[in-house]
Amino acid sequence: MTKPPPWPKPKAEIDAGTAIETILKDGLIDAMDEVGEKFSAGEFFVPEMLMAAQAMKAGLELLKPHLGEGGSQSKGTAVIGTVKGDLHDIGKNLVSMMMEGAGFEVVDLGVDVESEAFVKRAAEKNADVITLSALLTTTMPAMESTVKATRTIIGGAPVPQAFADQIGADGCSADAPGAVKIVKELVA
Repeated sequence: MTKPPPWPKPKAEIDAGTAIETILKDGLIDAMDEVGEKFSAGEFFVPEMLMAAQAMKAGLELLKPHLGEGGSQSKGTAVIGTVKGDLHDIGKNLVSMMMEGAGFEVVDLGVDVESEAFVKRAAEKNADVITLSALLTTTMPAMESTVKATRTIIGGAPVPQAFADQIGADGCSADAPGAVKIVKELVA
């Protein structure tokens, strides 16, 4: 039997004086890790992932004003976006929210993003990694020029590991929990 997350009400914990780092790590991040494991095991599906990610985002919004107070440090910076020619953003948004929940600063460039924009923004933000998303097989080739210029992970439902290897990506994931795991490994 799965127990509920230990901090289902971040606002109440903030008001009670619980350390922000504790709320973030032991509550929100651990809960999202559990959700990611359930998704990977086939126990949760995209709707459950989206609901959990939205709850995580709401919790993070409550914590943001306090994050500097508790000594919480970013695990790294990731620039994320959907590649040129692709307007789909559900997967990208899910990865973005989960990465924020895992302690990364995320710079979201949106959809239909040119390769040069990824590289430029990554340089401006001194990003540790770029995360590219595609839902359409026809937009996958747009990933290659960005991959060649930076440390990059790619993903999306149609994107196989073989394609990532072919274009020289540093990692590939078909789902958000896998993307977060790869980014954690790359910036460790």
